[in-house]
Amino acid sequence: MKKIMVTGALGQIGSELIIKLRKEYGADNVLATDVRNLSSVVTENGPFEILDVTDGEKMHELAKDFQADTMIHMAALLSATAEAKPLLAWNLNMGGLVNALETSRELNLQFFTPSSIGAFGPSTPKENTPQDTLQRPTTMYGVNKVSGELLCDYYFHKFGLDTRGVRFPGLISNETLPGGGTTDYAVEIYYKALKEGKYTSYIAAETYMDMMYMPDALQSIVDLMEADGSKLVHRNAFNVTAMSFEPEQIAASIKKVIPTFTINYEVDPVRQAIADSWPDSIDASSAKAEWGFSYKYDLDAMTKDMLEKLAIKKAASSL
Repeated sequence: MKKIMVTGALGQIGSELIIKLRKEYGADNVLATDVRNLSSVVTENGPFEILDVTDGEKMHELAKDFQADTMIHMAALLSATAEAKPLLAWNLNMGGLVNALETSRELNLQFFTPSSIGAFGPSTPKENTPQDTLQRPTTMYGVNKVSGELLCDYYFHKFGLDTRGVRFPGLISNETLPGGGTTDYAVEIYYKALKEGKYTSYIAAETYMDMMYMPDALQSIVDLMEADGSKLVHRNAFNVTAMSFEPEQIAASIKKVIPTFTINYEVDPVRQAIADSWPDSIDASSAKAEWGFSYKYDLDAMTKDMLEKLAIKKAASSL
């Protein structure tokens, strides 16, 4: 990667990915795009353009003018939001993906887009979910992700486009607020722990989901994109994960730092149904074997870092 264009640059992943990419590849070599313009380090510390990803003509024009060699397509509606607005999710998630793939095909760009554990469904094996397995999701977000995985494979086999991707689990960040995902409780809980000393979970106890701390997720993107393509068997939708836990376990981890913290439950039936359709744990052995996937943070290491970083921000905002 030398000249990188990123869509959805102000989203949960994109906003942190831009900072990492600009640090590693140079600020002028990473074009951030989003449908909105919010004053931030993303829009002010390097090239930024407004882009609605459903506008394929403008996407092509921006990539060509920037002389991009890489497209990282992050723009999408997340699971809970997509379930509330399914038609909008299909048009944005799939229409934007087709435009990004076509732009990449026409300009011969290396291509990345993330899939998700949402691509699995209730009939998928829930324990140690294999890389290659039955995928029959029951949500619009999941349907989008499975369709996207197949479409990226199609562009690789049909056109020789260098498509790559991972299936992200829930991602936990100390930089960006939740954006409408089912796993967002695992982000919200840290904010509430510091602010209120308690948290009401919309996900039921004993509901296990795979998770990853954002620094590990960002590194996995870079590692996959820089990997030797000749060694990639799967290319798209690699299972990646760092940990699997349920709400009581994350609460127990927080209590090691904040002993008075408490958790209770008001289950959201929509997001709970989505969570119940996903795996409890997934197998990332293909990613490890094919491009050396690894992670740094387990639950307690993540909790320590999250609370330290958020405490600093909380103190600064009260000055």
